[in-house]
Amino acid sequence: MNESGLVEIKNIRKIQRLIKRKPKIEFLRSLWWKFDKFKNDPKWRKPKGKDNKMRLRIKGYPPIVEVGYRTSKEIRGRHPSGFYPVVVSSLKDIEKLDPSKHIVYIASSVSLKKRLEIINILKEKGFKIANE
Repeated sequence: MNESGLVEIKNIRKIQRLIKRKPKIEFLRSLWWKFDKFKNDPKWRKPKGKDNKMRLRIKGYPPIVEVGYRTSKEIRGRHPSGFYPVVVSSLKDIEKLDPSKHIVYIASSVSLKKRLEIINILKEKGFKIANE
């Protein structure tokens, strides 16, 4: 294996460690534990009430979505494997990709016959396929 290949592998391993180390914070709406109608709808809603404890950031209440929770640039938008995920729906899409940087998802709208063709070509070129 050449030196550039080793450097790429080291970079990907470093990124994988960073992704693993980053804690996944779940942001839930205010009072989700109190009402059944909120338990079934876990989407984030910004607390806006005058006396809302979450909005006031009182200790013991869940965290609020803020700028500081954003992931670092080097791991943002990456698959846990360290590669950038790409959705492929035709053979044309494969030409633009690099096996050392991308992990491939095959679109759900692709037929079985075309899917098998795409899988064979991806394996020949050395791509990782996430939803084989």
